[in-house]
Amino acid sequence: MVDHAFADLTLAALYDRLNPWGRGDDFYLGLVREARSVLDIGCGTGQLLRRARAEGHGGRLMGLDPAPAMLVQARRARPDVEWVLGDMRARLWDGEFDLAVMTGHAFQELVGDEEIRHCLRGARAALGDGGRFVFETRNPSARAWERWTPDRVYEITTGDGTPVRVWYDVHGSGLSGGRVRFTETYDGDAWQAPQVCPGVLRFLDRESLEGFLAEAGLTVVEQYGDWGRGPVTPASPEIITVARPA
Repeated sequence: MVDHAFADLTLAALYDRLNPWGRGDDFYLGLVREARSVLDIGCGTGQLLRRARAEGHGGRLMGLDPAPAMLVQARRARPDVEWVLGDMRARLWDGEFDLAVMTGHAFQELVGDEEIRHCLRGARAALGDGGRFVFETRNPSARAWERWTPDRVYEITTGDGTPVRVWYDVHGSGLSGGRVRFTETYDGDAWQAPQVCPGVLRFLDRESLEGFLAEAGLTVVEQYGDWGRGPVTPASPEIITVARPA
């Protein structure tokens, strides 16, 4: 099921303002520049592929996302990129890509074991000889969810300059069964009442990740704890994984 924040056209139009370009995007853009054909799984509004095409990438760029409202934003901005509605359970490719990526912690939206398995098998099948699958997930030992509190309010503006306030509220004590449940709230003049969007994210440690990858026929060749390519430690904010077909 697609989160309401990604399915609603009004909220999807705010995504890029709430998630501006950062160091992680620079990391992935460097990989995309080196690849002739790229599949962006869970591409959202397509910021990464849009930037690559704008910079002159002349190869095949394909963005896949299950949220129509997000792809509306992507298509409006760059109709010269392939934007595909769906997920790896419904769309399959056979050895067509040099690089597959999942950015913006999209991997954590896969909350069930079978969702993860379907996605990883699909990514493995999509890669040609020497291809790489690169994605990141928040390091559970860094406990990022403890900072997702209602007192930390993000202020952004709509396209016409109307201010919008956004905050997060984690349910219960945080991590439970490897999952964190939370709400994302949008408040502004565009709505009669605040828009409350429930969400769930999956947190996997390195050993669990490697187990799922191995089951799908992928092997880890590099792993980083931050966007500067530092090692993974208990305090590292990320687990950034580069995998190849085994």
